[in-house]
Amino acid sequence: MQTGNAPNQIRKVIFASSVGTLIEWYDFYIFGSLAPIIAAQFFPKGNPTAALLSTLATFAAGFIVRPFGALVFGRLGDKVGRKYTFLLTLILMGGSTFAIGLVPGYETIGFAAPLLVLMLRLVQGLALGGEYGGAATYVAEHSPAHRRGFFTSWIQTTATLGLLLSLGIILITRKSLDQDAAASIRAFESWGWRIPFWFSIILVGMSIYIRLKMHESPLFSKLKAEGKTSVNPIKESLMHKGNLKMVLLALFGATMGQGVVWYTGQFYAQTFLETACQVDFEQTRTILIWAIIFATPLFIVFGYWSDKIGRKWIIMAGLLLAVFSYRPIYQQMLKITDTQKSVADPSATRIESVINPASGKDFSLQTTTTLQFYQNGITERRVHADTLFTDGTERSGSNDKISKELPDQSYWAIVALIFIQIVFVTMVYGPIAAFLVEIFPTKIRYTSMSLPYHLGNGVFGGMTPFIAVLLGTIYTGDVLVGLWYPIAVAAVCLVIGVIYLNNRIDPDVND
Repeated sequence: MQTGNAPNQIRKVIFASSVGTLIEWYDFYIFGSLAPIIAAQFFPKGNPTAALLSTLATFAAGFIVRPFGALVFGRLGDKVGRKYTFLLTLILMGGSTFAIGLVPGYETIGFAAPLLVLMLRLVQGLALGGEYGGAATYVAEHSPAHRRGFFTSWIQTTATLGLLLSLGIILITRKSLDQDAAASIRAFESWGWRIPFWFSIILVGMSIYIRLKMHESPLFSKLKAEGKTSVNPIKESLMHKGNLKMVLLALFGATMGQGVVWYTGQFYAQTFLETACQVDFEQTRTILIWAIIFATPLFIVFGYWSDKIGRKWIIMAGLLLAVFSYRPIYQQMLKITDTQKSVADPSATRIESVINPASGKDFSLQTTTTLQFYQNGITERRVHADTLFTDGTERSGSNDKISKELPDQSYWAIVALIFIQIVFVTMVYGPIAAFLVEIFPTKIRYTSMSLPYHLGNGVFGGMTPFIAVLLGTIYTGDVLVGLWYPIAVAAVCLVIGVIYLNNRIDPDVND
């Protein structure tokens, strides 16, 4: 293994790899961050829950194809090289993200709208399947063996920072559309949501410029010069008994548990706050932003620490804490945001009614907003829509839209609870890149490490929001029933990992 890279060179490698990977994660997660709005844009509006489930299923579809992207681009990366492979994945990701922002809504082109979005989402998944393994491998193959966990942990921050960037761009866009809050919300939900997708093309252009200046991995260059590259990386990864064993062990002993912890703490938490707790759109996202900002440095801490004590027990400790903490944490989130046990102040209740004529049609829309103030400091906003026809008849809306604005004390209590969950994420995710790099040989590393990573994160992890929400619609008696999925997966992974994973692997054994 190469050990003598100058500090300035490794910093450039980390920066170039991390910027591109961060942008790919931004592109991938912007869809999930806007799931409720996308549900209204691309699916029939008769059943909001069905529309949200359809959107989350489309979101999950991008995860399901990630292992196929790992095979396709992993093979290319192990045969052609790391640099040009993840340059290609960046172009595919950026192009498909930009295109999602151009697709007309369901009311314009009908079922062609969700089909087009699904196709573009699949392209995103394929591209991301090839990106992460390339970036992690590229950084690892430039790193001194004794600092591999520390250097690759910078790549590990990019997934969370990509989510942070997506949330930030969404809030900035929404705030800038109109000075009037209500008008700004309407504009954003109508067309402004497309801007974060379009913004992607600027970020991708910058990253392509940076990555074109990168050099190929020194280990791969040496391997290629010696004519020792793999003839068939997929076959060697999956048909060689010893390597297949490590692929399966990496999946069931590490990455599937890491995947559900990642998506529970940062995606299901957001969905839960907005749907089960009914917290305001903007507050939900700023809560997540603050928790991410506070927790992100811990990716580096645990990556660095894994160089000192090994990868296994840090990952296993994160899984253990998640298994036993999730239900108490989410129960506390419900308790903090509950208004049923608090007394309302009827004298402070405000009701606003607005009639919006439907141009050229025989009806108008009457929106009634009721602001209810509670003694625990929560402000509940209830929006009810009625259709008023010109013949004097009226049709009442079937569902009120409820959102709660939290007072400072409750707001920061929720930030703390999300922060704790993201600490679990940093424990399982910070060391995982170094762990995966170290168990596979250089000539098939891109393919071999990408496959269990994207199976664990793409299939097991990416399905978390969809399965959790689906369980909630089936078993309505327990609002926390969705948590049993990540808890069960993390528990199984914990048992397998504790029994079968090695804590320390000779960093030079596969080089």
